[in-house]
Amino acid sequence: MDEAARKLFSGPIAFLKSAPALKFLPDPGVPEVAFAGRSNVGKSSLINRLTNRTGLARTSNTPGRTQELNFFDVGDPLRFRLVDMPGYGFAKAPKDVVKKWRFLVNDYLRGRAVLKRAFVLIDSRHGIKDVDREIMKMLDEAAVSYQLVLTKADKVKATELAAVHEATAGEARKHVAAFPEVIATSSEGGMGIDHLRRALLDSTG
Repeated sequence: MDEAARKLFSGPIAFLKSAPALKFLPDPGVPEVAFAGRSNVGKSSLINRLTNRTGLARTSNTPGRTQELNFFDVGDPLRFRLVDMPGYGFAKAPKDVVKKWRFLVNDYLRGRAVLKRAFVLIDSRHGIKDVDREIMKMLDEAAVSYQLVLTKADKVKATELAAVHEATAGEARKHVAAFPEVIATSSEGGMGIDHLRRALLDSTG
């Protein structure tokens, strides 16, 4: 395992603030990396596994509950900020909530110069859905570099994982801002976590 990454993620990581609107964003003094994904993709579990914490990112039984950008400080001295973006694609959310989500996310993506990379999480069991393509399009248009990350890789057979990995990489190649490499991860088993940590470090310089 990469020693620099291990050291950083076993060191201080703290919740900074939630921003329900752009005016609440922290000062753009350090690099930021953002995590985006469908409401039930396992984003909170992955962030918790990534940071060696059990309750850093709230896991909720109600998908789509978090409608704010959550900022976490990584490292002391501060190395970068991890941004947990509100989940998308929730079926039961009222239209105005979806609209608010779109404005918040779009404005953040377009106007945040310190955002170095977004990680878009895709459920290994389902592959890329239309709602994922929508956020990928938003990222392409905002010219934000992003990388696709498969979650719950331990929940599918190796052959199925290989097929979804190949299809996801094929989709990434069609998008101008997408990173060509796809990382397969498992929050439970730890697969791909070191790889993802390295990608975070690389993207923040």
